[in-house]
Amino acid sequence: MPANSSIPDSSDMSTYKLKEPYRRIVVKAGTSLLTSGTGSLNLDIMSNIVGQIASLHCKGAETLLVSSGAVAAGRNVLSLAQDGKNISFRQVLAAVGQGRLMHVYQQLFSAYDIGVGQALLSRKDLTDRLGYLNVRNTLLALLDHKIVPIINENDVVSIDELINEGFGDNDTLSALVANLVDADLLIMLGEMDGLFTSDPNVDPNAKLVQVVDEVNQDVESMGGPSRDGKGRGGMTTKIEAARMAAVAGVDVVIANGQEVDVVMRLIDGESIGTFFPATRTKMESRKRWMLSGLSTKGEILVDDGAVRAICTRHRSLLPAGVIDIRGSFDRGEIVSILDTKGKQIAGGITNYGSDDLASIKGLHSDNIEMTLQHSYGDEAVHRSNMVIL
Repeated sequence: MPANSSIPDSSDMSTYKLKEPYRRIVVKAGTSLLTSGTGSLNLDIMSNIVGQIASLHCKGAETLLVSSGAVAAGRNVLSLAQDGKNISFRQVLAAVGQGRLMHVYQQLFSAYDIGVGQALLSRKDLTDRLGYLNVRNTLLALLDHKIVPIINENDVVSIDELINEGFGDNDTLSALVANLVDADLLIMLGEMDGLFTSDPNVDPNAKLVQVVDEVNQDVESMGGPSRDGKGRGGMTTKIEAARMAAVAGVDVVIANGQEVDVVMRLIDGESIGTFFPATRTKMESRKRWMLSGLSTKGEILVDDGAVRAICTRHRSLLPAGVIDIRGSFDRGEIVSILDTKGKQIAGGITNYGSDDLASIKGLHSDNIEMTLQHSYGDEAVHRSNMVIL
């Protein structure tokens, strides 16, 4: 093995223990796991996952579930053994099955008195500036209301995943969501025990890699296509998703979702599956992203009270604290926030464009809708969309 490999020698596999506490967790459940390779939803598996998320919920951890399975659920509803490769028909299955999938989750979570909310996303939603802002604000609002968001790719609108060019059985989507909501931990559940040095179904000497500090060519070479063809993710996309999340400051675990209480055992410190530790802090990642997008044209000048609220109390910027608007920018742009001396104190994603902000600057938030005839919330820049410099 090359000297620069980040994979431990198989004779000295390291173990790990997740750090505690994790405040916000994304759990991803793939198609193969949810169907147990049968093509139909496995309610026992789903119930087990829901029960563990409910336990996290009761412990105060905010949890989001990224779930595949709409096409399989549609196949159940229409009593079909196979769905074929026709994209339009697979979209029909997804349209029929997504309602069924959510109904099952609603019933399972209701046993724990936990509400759920549905979010169907496409890649465009997360690359478009306003889409990114709207999705982030909605998911964070659901968490604020103690609702468990259940997220899936919108196959009815976007055919990318149906033709294997989308989020990769939601692997990539789960990483993007983890980054989007500033999650602390991403747990990717499938049918494999984790990343192995070679295919354990072929090589009896294959070893489980418990810790991957860096995704390099040696690690990537261990990936491969899905063994059964039913889950489109495979280990390759899981490795890439893990790398994406780790670079964004999120710890990642790839584990077997069929393991008894696997999520809770991980949280309790048991070494299961393969661990990809975050390679930088979330703040470092978010600062880098924010600072790279700071507009040289868009600036918000705020008063001393707003400076104290932002820098000392980590509060949102309200229109009442805005003194002046400099430059022209749209809603969803990343702008600079300046104090009365022109010093940049923060950067953030604005909820209002420059024209709207100029109209409501200095006003109490209760007057926003009356002044603009519309409202995108009480905040000019929400604290969750802001980085203090």
